[in-house]
Amino acid sequence: MNAVARFSQFVGNTFAVWVILFAVISFLFPGGFTWIGAYINLLLGIIMFGMGLTLKPGDFKRVLNAPRIVFIVVIAQYTIMPIIALGLVMLFQLPPEIAVGVILVGCTPGGTSSNVMTYLAKGNTALSVTATAVSTVLAPVLTPALTLLLASAWLPVSFMDLFVSIVQIVLVPVILGLVVRYLAGDRIEKGIAILPLISVIGIVGVVAAVVSANTEAIVQSGLLIFLVVILHNVVGYTVGFLAARVFGLNLADQKATSIEVGMQNSGLAAALSAAHFSPLSAVPAALFSVWHNISGSLIATWMSKRTDGSEGAEAAQEPKADGVRA
Repeated sequence: MNAVARFSQFVGNTFAVWVILFAVISFLFPGGFTWIGAYINLLLGIIMFGMGLTLKPGDFKRVLNAPRIVFIVVIAQYTIMPIIALGLVMLFQLPPEIAVGVILVGCTPGGTSSNVMTYLAKGNTALSVTATAVSTVLAPVLTPALTLLLASAWLPVSFMDLFVSIVQIVLVPVILGLVVRYLAGDRIEKGIAILPLISVIGIVGVVAAVVSANTEAIVQSGLLIFLVVILHNVVGYTVGFLAARVFGLNLADQKATSIEVGMQNSGLAAALSAAHFSPLSAVPAALFSVWHNISGSLIATWMSKRTDGSEGAEAAQEPKADGVRA
């Protein structure tokens, strides 16, 4: 079991490499991966179940201990990225299918890749974990509501359809994971060690499915979409950091806020785009999944060199397992 856990940790730590590798392979040999498209929702459900297994009641109790800071991060998550997405869509006059995909990426909650990146950046990991948990629980309402508000000018958006999908893909699996962890107690810890491997397989599968189904579209407009994805992510980091500074948060909290805002649950965005709009709409999410794990590693390395003494104990709380690599 220890060997499996070590291999799982290795795969999790090199996640970006696997995403890039299989994105390239699925682009070159699409016929070998298109079959995965039928299982995207199942893959995301398994990943979210894993996230539930990694959560503890204490992750939510922190909301009571520091409600103002958690509120600031969650509000930043659900305002900054959607607004940036809308601005980029209008600036670059993107086609409707791609525009909706970009907006949907901006309207999704954070993924727990941000928790690991916050830890590496010597930021407030506890705040990052709590914000991810809270934004995920709020996703069934806020993601479809924001998508309806911002994307309906390009394509018809059904609030209820998105709501039901997110409940099925996100909320139910997370709750089941929480229940299983509660019932199993500490006995579940050894099983949690293999979650990075499962999460990487799931997200790599989602990315490969989306890329293989859209090779022609990527050839035609891939550079433009990738430029938009990079801007969306980098501006998100920047505005998130500045917003935290404006609200007077310390440097460790600023790091957590920046990374939490800039990194999205792009796997969820890809699944929702493919299910409710078109395969093309899922391309921005697939490219975001590739890019934000690369940029997250780079920005975490840079941030880790910036200290003001506020990191301390908060940065020492390393996530036990990255339940959702999105």
